[in-house]
This record gives sequence, structure tokens and C-alpha cells, in this order.
Amino acid sequence: MQYVPLGHSGLKVSRLCLGCMSFGDPRRGFHPWILDEEASRPILRRAVEAGINFFDTANIYAAGASEEVLGRALKDFARRDEVVIATKAYGGWGKGPNQSGLSRKALFQAVDDSLRRLGTDYIDLYQIHRWDFETPIEETLEALNDIVRAGKARYIGASSMRAYQFHRALNLSRENGWARFVSMQNHVNLLYREEEREMLPLCREEGIGVIPWSPLARGRLTRPWGTVTERSQTDKTGAGFYTGATDDADSKVVAVVEQLAGARGVPMAHVALAWLLARPGVTAPIVGVSKMQHLDDALGALAVSLSAEDMAALEAPYVPHPVSGHD
Repeated sequence: MQYVPLGHSGLKVSRLCLGCMSFGDPRRGFHPWILDEEASRPILRRAVEAGINFFDTANIYAAGASEEVLGRALKDFARRDEVVIATKAYGGWGKGPNQSGLSRKALFQAVDDSLRRLGTDYIDLYQIHRWDFETPIEETLEALNDIVRAGKARYIGASSMRAYQFHRALNLSRENGWARFVSMQNHVNLLYREEEREMLPLCREEGIGVIPWSPLARGRLTRPWGTVTERSQTDKTGAGFYTGATDDADSKVVAVVEQLAGARGVPMAHVALAWLLARPGVTAPIVGVSKMQHLDDALGALAVSLSAEDMAALEAPYVPHPVSGHD
């Protein structure tokens, strides 16, 4: 396993981050493919044994059960100082007016709840899950700074938003001497490359680590075009990201992935992830898994090297997509 700095910070993370949205309690989750704790633990253990030290979850995944399962597993399988735990706040945990968002009140409650569920006294990377249009960004940034100063988080990160919003937040933190975001968790893969226009260049300019979510386009880059799976039939969130308007171009991208994978005798996931790992500024794709084979496929991608001709062939069919993933 290779370890690299997260942006311009001194924090070292593995080249793959294990996304934990699929772990928790199916009874508390909003996705039918969530694994219970018994099924989750072998995957988490295998990830640790393979050298993955970077784990991403959120306060809303399986209504908090993801954090609970992750915290207990890492306590059993690793030393706390060996792993980098990332979680997120913004999503609601109740129906009250202050039980969601990025206000000072909400963030202070959310971080304490996450610490309790994770069973730790600090979070390595505390991220805002989305932009809060109802809270002044200055309030959010100052609260995050206080959370860092209180020792409850070591670093802070952000997730999908407009580049101008992120630029404004970075400048405000710089001007006020507050803790600055060290990472951007955004939507990037071979089927969705709109972040290449502004967000990725901004991150490179500002020294921000990029940790893309949905690197395999909700599985669309792991199988021949048109293949139907249980997840593809039940994933309402993914249906909103890939609406069908660009299916013709997307199918051509998937065909190239399939062709290159077949020529090498490797799973399609190897090629799709290898492309993303080779992109300038990308630190660690966040790989979600619900089967051990998914994790093995992700690990195998680390050994795949694509030529300039391969990269060009994969990128050639792409057409502009509607912006998605910010809401």
C-alpha cells in the first residue's frame, strides 16, 4: 500500500479510502444493500490487513449505525493512531429545526454524537457533507475552527459544492486565521467529469487533497453497459446522478473500459479506478463495497498502469453532463 499526504497537510493516507455507507444496520438504513455488523466486519478487517488506513463515514449513514460499526471494528482490528477516521455532518438526525445543517449549534451536537458513536475522543478528518444555504458560512467556519481547537477534530474537509463557494470558504479561513479545509470529497469518475472544469484546478492551486466519491459511478463502470443488478434497480440516489440524458456517450466510455480490461484480463473496476488514480491532484478515491470481491477489485487497481493512449481512449467519448451531486 502506498501512503500519500492529504493535500498540503502532513496527514498521510492510503491511496484508497474505504467508504462505509454500506455498513451498519439494514433496519436503520435508507438503502436495501446495507450490510449488518456481522457481514461488515470481515470486509473492514481485510481492508486494515491490506494496508488501508483511511475510512470515510457520515453521521447519517444508516442513521448513525455506520459510525458505530466502524468504530467497534477499528478498535478491534487496529490501533487508533494507525488509522484515519473521516466522518461528515450536515444531514439531519431528527425532525427538529436545529437537528441538521451547519449552524454552530448543529455542528457542536453532531460532532459529539459522532465521537460517541465512533467510540473515540477525536476525529481525524471532520467534513461538511454539503453547503448549507441557511447558515452564514462564517458561522460554520468559526464553529469548525473551534471544534479543531477543542481537539475534537484534527483536520477539516468539505464535500460537493460549487467551486466559487469553496474558494470563498478557503479565503475566509485564511483571512481570519481559522482552520482551513485540507480536502474536497466530490463526485468524479469516468462518467462524470464536470469537476475538471473548476473544482479540480482550484484544489490543485490551493493544495487541497481530492477524495472522490462514487469513483465507479455506482457500479456502472464495473459491468457491461445495460447489465441490471439489485442495486441498479433500487438505488434511487444514483438514478438522480445518471439520468439517461448522456447514455449514448456513457455507453461508449463503458465499452472502452470493458475492452481495456478484457485485453489485460482484469476486472473493469481495475481500469476505471486506475484512470482516476492517475488524474492530477487525486489523493484517494472513496471506494464503497458490499462484497469482499469489491474490495479485492479496488486493491487490484493499485497495480494497474494505463498508457497515455489508454487514458485518451477512455476520455474521448465523454460529453458534458448536467451538474449533479451538489444537493
